[in-house]
Amino acid sequence: MQNRWRDAEAAACTTPLELRIYTSRLLGADPQLVLHGGGNTSVKVSVRNLYGDDENLLYIKGSGHDLGTIDARGFAPVRLHDLQRMAQLAHLSDADMVNAMRCAMTDSNAPTPSVEAILHAIIPATFVDHTHADAVLTILDTPHAETIVRRLFGDHFLVVPYVMPGFALARHCALQLAAELKPHHHGLILLNHGIFTWGDDAQTSYERMLAGVSLAEEYVASHGVHTAPPPAPPMVSARQARAQLRHDIARVIEAPVVLMPRHDDHTAAFVARPDLATIAQRGCVTPDHIIRTRQIPLVGRDVAAYAERYRQWFATYQSSVAAPLTMLDPAPRIVLDPELGMLTVGRRVRDALIAGDVYRQSIPVIAAAEQLGGYTPLGDVDLFAIEYWELEQAKLALAGKPPRFSGEIALVTGAASGIGRACVERLLAQGAAVIALDINPDLPTIFARPDVCAVVCDISDDAALSAAIDRGVCAFGGLDMVVLNAGIFPKSRAINALPSDEWRRTMAINLDANLSIMREVHPLLALAPAGGRVVIIGSKNVPAPGPGAAAYSASKAAITQLARVAALEWGTDHIRVNVVHPNQVFDTGIWSTDILQSRAANYGLSVEAYKKNNLLHTTITSHDVAALVCELCGDVFARTTGAQIPIDGGNERVI
Repeated sequence: MQNRWRDAEAAACTTPLELRIYTSRLLGADPQLVLHGGGNTSVKVSVRNLYGDDENLLYIKGSGHDLGTIDARGFAPVRLHDLQRMAQLAHLSDADMVNAMRCAMTDSNAPTPSVEAILHAIIPATFVDHTHADAVLTILDTPHAETIVRRLFGDHFLVVPYVMPGFALARHCALQLAAELKPHHHGLILLNHGIFTWGDDAQTSYERMLAGVSLAEEYVASHGVHTAPPPAPPMVSARQARAQLRHDIARVIEAPVVLMPRHDDHTAAFVARPDLATIAQRGCVTPDHIIRTRQIPLVGRDVAAYAERYRQWFATYQSSVAAPLTMLDPAPRIVLDPELGMLTVGRRVRDALIAGDVYRQSIPVIAAAEQLGGYTPLGDVDLFAIEYWELEQAKLALAGKPPRFSGEIALVTGAASGIGRACVERLLAQGAAVIALDINPDLPTIFARPDVCAVVCDISDDAALSAAIDRGVCAFGGLDMVVLNAGIFPKSRAINALPSDEWRRTMAINLDANLSIMREVHPLLALAPAGGRVVIIGSKNVPAPGPGAAAYSASKAAITQLARVAALEWGTDHIRVNVVHPNQVFDTGIWSTDILQSRAANYGLSVEAYKKNNLLHTTITSHDVAALVCELCGDVFARTTGAQIPIDGGNERVI
């Protein structure tokens, strides 16, 4: 393990809590120790309360907070004496435990304490660290884990059998510590769970954690189980297969999802294993992972069979949990497919990424444990208890209701500026993942975020366009919405002065490219879980053309007619196609200074007068158009197709 402790950085910490934050972040910086809210840390301090009395507090990581980014707001201050008294109770439900811990807090705005707060409280040390280190889990997920652990860690660590986290684990540890704890002990090994270390200063606890995990790493390495996988083959696009798989999963969840790839040497080698169908079906490397990855992944693409197996699993084990249960959706969160590789499922891009990180980190553990004696994770009944544990479900509930386009995927052309950029921004704000296309080479910099697949391409190049759509579908799994916005507005010319090459170029971009896109995306939109949607950015020039804009006006009229035909043809596939006709949207790329002056001159107006040349004497921005586009993609217009909607401030020629 890499020791990240730096004396100068530690010296800048002026309080025990600051040191606790410092070493928590050191642990959180290493994915081989903790991932995405996993693990927990604490520090015991004495403070002067409101009444001038000294009292001892446990600052414990709040449930769901991430060690890698945690700050003071992520720790809950809990009265130490109250936690220690709870450990002496014979029985306490986890719901009552959480309530009691919150009542014992000294800051009502702090997060709910970790469910392992009582365990931290009864360990007689100032600093306590807990991780789910990969190397430790590799050993713990083998048939002879306890024997190996006792031999490997000797007298420095107590070994605790698997007990469900929460009060049951705290109560068990209280009894075991009272009977077995000695001064030379500086850690606990929780079978099938993880590792605890402690110390009277932050550095000692941290470095004991590293030493314990390093010992496990050395043991695993000494048995020759860590071998480099072969280089991963190129990822298979299989556009339609991905969209069909996403459709099938969304139908089981009853909501749209993203289906994201995770492709590297380790995942490729794992998916290619001849024993994949058995080794991947044994369970999670630690029960903490189950709310992210489910008990097992889907191997192959038979979503219906997976869902039926989950229903049977629920029916078998629901009686093992005392409280009445409502079954979660029975869809997978991880897919392992020989052709498509490893895919992760989420209602949000972030959810899919977290599931991918967690399972990707599990792959070397599973492979190493199998070589070390056979991958043997926790049994089904214990995993079921965690998945349906009310405290774990509470973590998921903290996410709240997702935005309206969560799990949906939009393609936007001309995405680098103007209306296209505004559409991307608004779709993202409402939860969609976006495939953004533009010829502007700065596009990837403009949208450098995981929920945007930014592809620089010339949409008038059919091959480049098809490759861009492949890339976008590979990134997110399918397509629900298409915003056809890219276009050019050539210099104002009379028809008798219009060059043929300028006419052809305008038609190629404003019309022909859009035809190509619609032809390519139709099969994808037909699989959209909530129905496909296409919004075409037309123009006021369709119903009311102006002089000097023959090529532009004709191209927009043609794409509008194409949209009408598409609405007629695609309705049976539950795809709706609508057109918005903006006018005088001057914060777009087509309105250069020269074009603006030329158009104003055609109407005998100044530039400023031309900008508000509408019945409402108002201005229309790209964001106004984007708002209308998103509404057309939403529920309000769910029963509308073939419509043409102006957004022009009112134009008397149109009216």
